[in-house]
Amino acid sequence: MAIHVSLLHRSHYTYDHAVAHAPHLVRLRPAPHCRTPILSYALHVFPKKHFINWQQDPFSNYVARLAFPDKTTELLVEVDLIAEMSVFNPFDFFLEPSAEKFPFKYEPGLRKELAPFLETAPATTLVADYLKDVSRAEVRSIVFLVQLNLRLSQEIKYLIRLEAGVQKPEETLRLRSGSCRDTSWLLVNLFRQLILQGS
Repeated sequence: MAIHVSLLHRSHYTYDHAVAHAPHLVRLRPAPHCRTPILSYALHVFPKKHFINWQQDPFSNYVARLAFPDKTTELLVEVDLIAEMSVFNPFDFFLEPSAEKFPFKYEPGLRKELAPFLETAPATTLVADYLKDVSRAEVRSIVFLVQLNLRLSQEIKYLIRLEAGVQKPEETLRLRSGSCRDTSWLLVNLFRQLILQGS
């Protein structure tokens, strides 16, 4: 039997006098391609007098555009959802034959489509030094990904960070610690650099 998890996200602001609000973009709804089954979802907004338009960004994520015609002394955005914590195989996908082994090069047409995801700044000193120790020997791409992820999990100490934002890859390498979002961002940047170098 699957576990059901209830999540409540609440952002609540009060002001000492009535203020006007510009339109707000709220990104607090699971994407349609989310693999976790969402059993129920509700978005509650105060003040009651508001306009909501649901949009999708270029990546198919839902965005609620909230417009408030009147001044208010309070703003509340609350999301209540129930998700089913199902077990699924994270490796349940396929790779194009040209990308089954690392290192690989994207075909020109695909590379053009993926351009926004491959954008990267020049490698910083610590990132470049870290990449020197990454083997470029041919190996299955999945194995390569798992090995690099495992290496980071052993070398970067996991921290629960309550500060907003994501550390720069250089900072995560310098501190040798970070939250899961910091290590994930480091991993993404390492892959981008490796693909860039292989081009």
